[in-house]
Amino acid sequence: MDRGSFDDFVATRSTRLLRTAYLLTHDRALAEDLVQTSLAKAWFAWARIDGQPDAYVRRVMVNTYSSWWRRRWNGEQATAELPERAAAAGHRPEDVRVDDRTDLWRALARLPKRQRAVVVLRFYEDLSESETAEILQCSVGTVKSQASRALAKLRIDPTLSPTSDEERVR
Repeated sequence: MDRGSFDDFVATRSTRLLRTAYLLTHDRALAEDLVQTSLAKAWFAWARIDGQPDAYVRRVMVNTYSSWWRRRWNGEQATAELPERAAAAGHRPEDVRVDDRTDLWRALARLPKRQRAVVVLRFYEDLSESETAEILQCSVGTVKSQASRALAKLRIDPTLSPTSDEERVR
């Protein structure tokens, strides 16, 4: 592949790559850094990439994200007591509704990095199990098991479960 095709690739795919990076990091600035770092790594290997540069760049992105995650402290602190859900002043907790998307972001952020990567690639990027396995450099069975575990954790996540009997019936 020639260097001109790299420019075309960046022009056509950068928005999608940025979306994937944002879903992995949950931070716009980190997502931009992740895409930039991944594209810089891909630039040096561009002449050697055969076939699908999308898969190669996504693999670089996931691997780079994983290495960043291993290096940085994630800011969690253990406490003896669980925090209560914050209620608006004068309202009962069951009257307070948080945007469902915010709840989903928080639930995704609590998943282990590998499970989050599988969920992002499978359900947000709409990749097949084999494409996801290729990007993550694992077996299709690993993708299936990680997706199953992630979905099981999301199903029991307290922020995603209905808060009233009326919502449970729907």
